[in-house]
Amino acid sequence: MRKRLVRKLDLERALAKIKPHTTPSAYLEQYTITPEVAAELLFIAAYVNDDIIDKTIVDLGCGTGRLAIGSALLGAKGVVGVDIDKDALDIASKNAKILGVKKKTQWITADINAIRGTFDTVVQNPPFGVQKRKADRKFLVKALKISRRIYSLHKSSEEYYGSKGPRPRSRSSFTSPSPFLKRFIEKCGGRVIGVYNMFMIIPRMFTFHKKRKHKFPIDLYVIEKVS
Repeated sequence: MRKRLVRKLDLERALAKIKPHTTPSAYLEQYTITPEVAAELLFIAAYVNDDIIDKTIVDLGCGTGRLAIGSALLGAKGVVGVDIDKDALDIASKNAKILGVKKKTQWITADINAIRGTFDTVVQNPPFGVQKRKADRKFLVKALKISRRIYSLHKSSEEYYGSKGPRPRSRSSFTSPSPFLKRFIEKCGGRVIGVYNMFMIIPRMFTFHKKRKHKFPIDLYVIEKVS
């Protein structure tokens, strides 16, 4: 059995080995989370809040498995990755084997609403709603039905950081939740217990991308189910 990783740098290096989707869909917003953001999210979950080690984890909309596999590398009891894209899950399965966590991971090709049961923790990087407005809401609703602790990434709105947007940082920092997202989470029976501002970098992947790479602010919401 592979030894549990305890250093964030080691996790980043391991996650950098994960192969991305070869034919990503713009409509599904299949942008691979960076190793740095994935490692930051998972270390907050594992070592700040004790929500990964020896816990059952589900990654909703897991893509090629970076968050799911990272959870397994940090010592999760068992991890389920769910996605509607079979090709992405085939890559995720191969990635899990390469990184030595095949026995700890299970991959399910399905819409997230098909998932039943309960899990200790949800980790997710849902669609930000660029192609389909409020696409992330469905993931929050499902997450709050199956778990009491959720780690969910959402695109920041620059209006909450002033006209020039947030200052670039090498590490995550505390910020305030979007009032709209906060109200939605509370309406669904959840409570925002922390928001961390980070930055996502995506390369030019589709024909409509004009820049070689795009850097933009994102927020990690730590959510607790209260009802």
